[in-house]
Amino acid sequence: MSQIGRPAEPDKRTLRRDFLAVRSRLTADDVRESGVALADRALRLPELARARTVAAYVSVGSEPGTPALLDALRARGVRVLLPALLPDNDLDWGVYTGESSLAPVRHGERMTLLEPSGERLGPDAVTTADVVLLPGLAVDARGMRLGRGGGSYDRVLARLERADAHPALVVLLYDTEVVERVPAEAHDRPVQAVVTPSGVRRFPAP
Repeated sequence: MSQIGRPAEPDKRTLRRDFLAVRSRLTADDVRESGVALADRALRLPELARARTVAAYVSVGSEPGTPALLDALRARGVRVLLPALLPDNDLDWGVYTGESSLAPVRHGERMTLLEPSGERLGPDAVTTADVVLLPGLAVDARGMRLGRGGGSYDRVLARLERADAHPALVVLLYDTEVVERVPAEAHDRPVQAVVTPSGVRRFPAP
């Protein structure tokens, strides 16, 4: 059927560029203050209140800040797993034991990530998590997440599915990044909730 007169849906690359452009205008104070509010909202999630193991990540640059949340989870006695990027873009995991357990690791010419410096537990360690906190650039009304395009978390989600593991999937974003629709492909999986500095939105089960 002809789609003449109907605007084309933006592709993932265009949307990523647009969302990153908005983030690039945030100040360090914006990121830090948003991170504190984000932690406060996330810690009220029943899924996190019950969790014994949470797979999270260390925010970089203008991403919604996670340091406050990581420390609060650890203070609760939660075992927090953090990713280490492998050469094939898959993720290994290590345990977060405080800021001193992180080390900067350079990947390529432009990207430096803070990664756990202790024992590596292997890519399958994520299947032990009760909650997986996902990075992203946007989420839509169906719970479909727009990632950065590296594929690392697609592998995580596929690994969870193969292991028949069903942790709660939660994406951490800014308020303006909850949108009506993002492009989705057959392998994409919806999240159960998004946490932003102003609140939590849940999505119906597919």
